[in-house]
Amino acid sequence: MQLSTHDSLSVGEVAARSGYATSALRFYEREGLISAERTDGNQRRFHREVLRRLAFIRAARHVGLTLEEVKAALDSLPHSRTPTKADWSRLSGAWRQRLNAQIESLEALRDGLDGCIGCGCLSLKRCAIQNPDDFAARYGPGANFLPKKLREPVPPEGR
Repeated sequence: MQLSTHDSLSVGEVAARSGYATSALRFYEREGLISAERTDGNQRRFHREVLRRLAFIRAARHVGLTLEEVKAALDSLPHSRTPTKADWSRLSGAWRQRLNAQIESLEALRDGLDGCIGCGCLSLKRCAIQNPDDFAARYGPGANFLPKKLREPVPPEGR
């Protein structure tokens, strides 16, 4: 089905409306997070609903979801209709436990910022308060005193 100009947006219009670079939009399309149709001149045309999907992607990335998790969430949405408030509520409700763990970890980090936060730097070997005799070395590399959630590796964006 060919989109009318009124019902669709060009890649430049989507970029301007969403705040994403056109290269990010092309990447998200390649990854299957958003979709576009092509005009007879092979130009991308997006349904206006793509703006909602892009806002969802931005929110999900800001709370720490990986692109794979975002794709799985978006894949669960109906393709035959615009997602409803209930659809978005179901998706965001699934994040509640994850967000609570992140909030708890960030509060612990915030509350410990005026002292040692277990950054893993060499100064900890000499830190008589938090790490006398470098006992943290037995726990392995990294920031062993940070909350577990904040020690998890952050996946790189894109490929």
